[in-house]
Amino acid sequence: MAKEEARVLEVAGREVRISNPGKPYFSKELRLTKLELVAYYLSVADGALNGIRDRPIVLKRFVDGAHAEAFYQKRAPESRPEWIRTVTLSFPSGRTAEEVVVDDAAGLAWIVNLGCIELHPHPVRSADLDHPDELRVDLDPTPGVAWDDVRRVALEVRALLEELGLTGWPKTSGSRGMHVNVRIEPRWAFTEVRRAALALSREIERRAPAIATSKWWKEERHGVFLDYNQNAKDRTTCSAYSVRPLLDGRVSTPLTWDEVPDCDAADFTVASVPARFAAIGDPHAAIDASPGSLEKLLALAERDEASGLGDAPWPPHYRKMAGEGARVAPSRARKPKAQAGGAAPGGAASGAVRTRPTASRVRASLVTVASSADKEAALAGLERWKQRHPEAARHVAVADVLVDSMRGRSANWTRVRVNLRHVPEALRPPQETPDPDDAPSR
Repeated sequence: MAKEEARVLEVAGREVRISNPGKPYFSKELRLTKLELVAYYLSVADGALNGIRDRPIVLKRFVDGAHAEAFYQKRAPESRPEWIRTVTLSFPSGRTAEEVVVDDAAGLAWIVNLGCIELHPHPVRSADLDHPDELRVDLDPTPGVAWDDVRRVALEVRALLEELGLTGWPKTSGSRGMHVNVRIEPRWAFTEVRRAALALSREIERRAPAIATSKWWKEERHGVFLDYNQNAKDRTTCSAYSVRPLLDGRVSTPLTWDEVPDCDAADFTVASVPARFAAIGDPHAAIDASPGSLEKLLALAERDEASGLGDAPWPPHYRKMAGEGARVAPSRARKPKAQAGGAAPGGAASGAVRTRPTASRVRASLVTVASSADKEAALAGLERWKQRHPEAARHVAVADVLVDSMRGRSANWTRVRVNLRHVPEALRPPQETPDPDDAPSR
């Protein structure tokens, strides 16, 4: 088949070349081509630019479409138009990268042509790369959690932010969760913004303990996880009007707070959002108007620390931070050694027969069942594990299956783990060689 001729679009007074415009980016029911994806983004350009303008962007490239593997590209392509701006970012690893900055609709069309189905800006502006101007509240439901609980937690976040003199701007994540973005004065470093986000997460957990959690380790989570670590340096989330690589072309869509109680994330897709945008405009158009202060949230953090709550775990590739406890999952934490000689715990005499710990004292057991660059292959491995261990599988709840999207330097891979906390000890299978076991990190 002959290679399709490129199309040149006139966008914002610039020429943007769209290579292979008819290439299918979404298949099956949606059947969206690259050129149609560019057209979508241009139809909502004012709103999309409100989330990415003047910010360095990580290029998450789906060069073979939404259902193929994506890769992350931090460094700007060497071959780029002279009007594409870049800035040099430093990362926790000590490395640096020259990243793309988008200023207008032409830049937006150019990065979409590279295969950027989603938009992943950093929470800083190009003039000050060390002080975020946005705090990001990421509401991530654990498996089996109802959408209604996500909305309820979002409303708790709104109430707390208003008490603290801050304004939250809600949007669907484009998947199963919601985001609440908060414009802040760029006066605090990343560590302090993350500290404020952790304090917010813990306070929401206290106010809605049945449906919200700030626990980092997946085996400890329930309900809706408030991912405070999305505010650590070098972390990005998809921005407003980003199309997500799902079968229905779902969009991360800005909302008004009045819409939150009754909204349905599935209603906002690449097919429906342009008409919504044309009818009502961007609900977040005024997001930059009144940045707020983190002082009250940081006072909340100080209160937590004074009560004995130390720092919470950071992502694994960050250096160990001052005040951070052991960065190890509870199921892997070293158990206290039994006392040798003398009085046994509880006053028992030396040499007395020790009873087995009660169920409440048994640590959760976590096993990895599959690791693969192919998510479907990893999930098929989970099904094979269930078939090998049917008695154990009967006790595994939906929330006990942990499907992790692991982010490497250039690609994602999937790890599937099973939390055996509900499985009687006698039925718990041992850790086996994952099936499959072909993660890129190996």
